[in-house]
Amino acid sequence: MHTLLIIDMQNAWLNADVARFDKDGVIARINLAADATRQRGGQVIFIRHVSDEAPLGSDGWQIVPSLLVADADRMIDKRACDSFVDTDLLEALTDAGASTLHICGMATEFCVDSTLRAALSHGFDVVALADAHTSGDRPHLSAAKIVEHHNWTWENLAVQSGRQIRVRTVAQAFT
Repeated sequence: MHTLLIIDMQNAWLNADVARFDKDGVIARINLAADATRQRGGQVIFIRHVSDEAPLGSDGWQIVPSLLVADADRMIDKRACDSFVDTDLLEALTDAGASTLHICGMATEFCVDSTLRAALSHGFDVVALADAHTSGDRPHLSAAKIVEHHNWTWENLAVQSGRQIRVRTVAQAFT
């Protein structure tokens, strides 16, 4: 079964006061990926980061309202960059028979990257959605370059035998 992991697309990180690379485009493409996943009988899991900036239950902790959430979608809260740490994500994926994870969200170089690498280590095939993850500019690198760099890095990762990682746009992954 294919599963879409949507990481940290929350008000705290994507509010109007904070610039994020291609934010509106990323949100639109995540909605397309989620819809395609649901139509194909896959599961959609929203991962929410809990922190001082996004306390559990606060407005900042909520998924941005422009992302469409279905009743059957699952929510998992985390406190570390790696979405598998101290959560029931692995159990939820295993129970559902997940084999391939499509990964997208915020922030490319932190939670998206950490979760993607952990997913490979847990034995899942991964599709990194190249145009459905975002970040903000950093003092040493623009957000656009962060996204470009990570897409290249993921495409060139050496992974365990029998596993694969692919970097695809949403259109490539779901057509």
